[in-house]
Amino acid sequence: MANPTRFSGEAGSAHDTVYRALRTRIMHGEMDPGQALTLRGIGKEYGVSMTPAREAVRRLAAEGALTMSSSGRVTAPDLSNDRIEELAAIRALLEPELAARALPRAHLALIDRLRAINARVSEFVAKQDAVGYLRTNLEFHRTLYLRAQAPAMLAMLETVWLQLGPTMRALYARRNRSDLQKHHRMILTALSAGDEPALRLAVRTDVTQGLKMLVS
Repeated sequence: MANPTRFSGEAGSAHDTVYRALRTRIMHGEMDPGQALTLRGIGKEYGVSMTPAREAVRRLAAEGALTMSSSGRVTAPDLSNDRIEELAAIRALLEPELAARALPRAHLALIDRLRAINARVSEFVAKQDAVGYLRTNLEFHRTLYLRAQAPAMLAMLETVWLQLGPTMRALYARRNRSDLQKHHRMILTALSAGDEPALRLAVRTDVTQGLKMLVS
């Protein structure tokens, strides 16, 4: 339960805080695909009135992170395999480019940090913690892509991650796969070698093969 005192203040800041909190939960798969929400329930959870709850939901609906019917029913996305493959194709275009742009600034400190994050990814995989896996997996990718200094491209990518969150968590939880980090190791090897073609290939493989394993 959120602490209502965190959301005091003007309606604008309240709706932004609710938006960011819900956005993080959706992206990290902390909601089930198709999970129903209500504006009243959101307002109660975050200690805000209906207006900021509604504005937060509208923003998320515009990003494809929630759907809101004309009757006011709010649900988390439940993606078909075709939709997952479409979003994977977008990731396969954006993420290798972001990684390549980050490569000139991928110094030893960054690589060491990525290795540490990947170790935590492995821990969550061992625990079969799907939400922890999703959260640290995205942290791994975002940490690298921030070095690309391409904020518009990263913002587009985060919208894709957002739409995938609940479905990815559900797929991963069903599969309990333990072989998803090998692509991260390929990425780290390419970064250490300063090898852009290998890095692009490793990132593209991580995006496409990882999703294929989950969907198949």
